Amino acid sequence: MKKLVLLLSALILLVYQKSHSQTKDLLNGKDLKGWHVDVPEMDKDPTVKSPFLIRNGLLVSMGTPGGHLITDAEYQNFRLTFQYRFAGKPGNCGALVFVSTSRALYEMFPKSIEIQMMNQNAGDFWCIQEDITVPDMEKRRGPKEKWGVNGDKLRRIPNLTDGTEKPLGEWNSMKIECLKNSIKVWLNGELVNYGYNATAEKGQIALQSEGSEVEFKEVKVTPIKSLTK
Repeated sequence: MKKLVLLLSALILLVYQKSHSQTKDLLNGKDLKGWHVDVPEMDKDPTVKSPFLIRNGLLVSMGTPGGHLITDAEYQNFRLTFQYRFAGKPGNCGALVFVSTSRALYEMFPKSIEIQMMNQNAGDFWCIQEDITVPDMEKRRGPKEKWGVNGDKLRRIPNLTDGTEKPLGEWNSMKIECLKNSIKVWLNGELVNYGYNATAEKGQIALQSEGSEVEFKEVKVTPIKSLTK
């Protein structure tokens, strides 16, 4: 029995080490290699500067003009982890998964599911031309007849907790786990949202510029498919 326990422990450790050895840093601390910027205002005026930059090794989203920083690569069955903090006044930002068609909503937001980072609302889901189901759907999302993925429909699905965010100026840790068409979100170690039956299960990853200056570090992605076989 003891040998069996030791063998199982060794196998679990091996799987854990293998998965973490595949972890990829999405930022190199020098430039935005591996990402591309999608900011509508930059198309209209070539003098407009990108709101995304590297400063002191950190990725900074300046908040304006509005737009998205999108990975060149697509991901499926993965864990996205990063740390973020508002550099000045608390405000709005988001991380998007299952990103596909650009500017699919309001000629700004790509088709995706957003994990909200807005101050006091971090962990909310926002449906952007894609949809997802959560437990207690009507209680959390509102009347079913008003649900939708565009326009003035009820696209927001509030998170499960309050008071999970760190005080302004401190780093928040977010973990987003996408397995097939489900999404789980942890904030500072606490499960804050869970959805399933999403209308997508793969795509690019994006970070927003949406009104507030936000700093990011340790943005990493790890494949998790091997952990679920």
